[in-house]
Amino acid sequence: RLHKPSGLSAPAGLVVVLHGGFGSAEQAERSYGWDQLADSSKFVVVYPDGVKRAWNVNGGGCCGKPAHEHIDDVGFITAAVADVRRNVSIDGARVYATGMSNGGIMSYTLACNTTLFAAIGPVAGTELDPCRSPHPVSVMAIHGTADPNVPYGGGEGRGFAHINGPPVPELNALWRKIDQCQAPTEATDGQVTTSTAACAGNRGVALITVGDGGHYWPDFATAKLWEFFAAHPR
Repeated sequence: RLHKPSGLSAPAGLVVVLHGGFGSAEQAERSYGWDQLADSSKFVVVYPDGVKRAWNVNGGGCCGKPAHEHIDDVGFITAAVADVRRNVSIDGARVYATGMSNGGIMSYTLACNTTLFAAIGPVAGTELDPCRSPHPVSVMAIHGTADPNVPYGGGEGRGFAHINGPPVPELNALWRKIDQCQAPTEATDGQVTTSTAACAGNRGVALITVGDGGHYWPDFATAKLWEFFAAHPR
């Protein structure tokens, strides 16, 4: 599924939005508000569909049929981006990936295994790919401290996939190291704490922590992610 706003000035930015486990491209397009923001901010959005509503994230047994059958979702999403770029004028320095849950985990896998993306924005996700040769990429993670499926403090979560990842703050610190970042600064607004770090090459690494937040896409997430993406082209 592709959303191309009217009045685009070429070349445009591109956001790849990855649905969660049991989700779909149609559901992600309907649920997260990317089309409306793309219309006002003039960028393109693509919504790929994973096989049997899941993504193979190259680790942790996640998730479903794609993992069991070793489906090459890195190759598929790479091909999807290439297909969009053949048909729409896209700025290669402004290609971004975001996703919810299994889709957020997949965005880390893409950062670990491609050089396509200037920034990723995992929501309620973690990193399960071994990520042996990570590529410097800007990262904004959004996560609730009470997420039962992908625990903020790491370890095995509830739910179908039993996702078992590292503590979210430790993962964020790892990406600060990869991206050669300065020490982060923190700001709190109610239940939401935002940690931001400036990094080499105009990259950035940020973590938005939602106090007592569960396994869901927060209302503010889409706008915050686009603001971060727009500020961090390659």
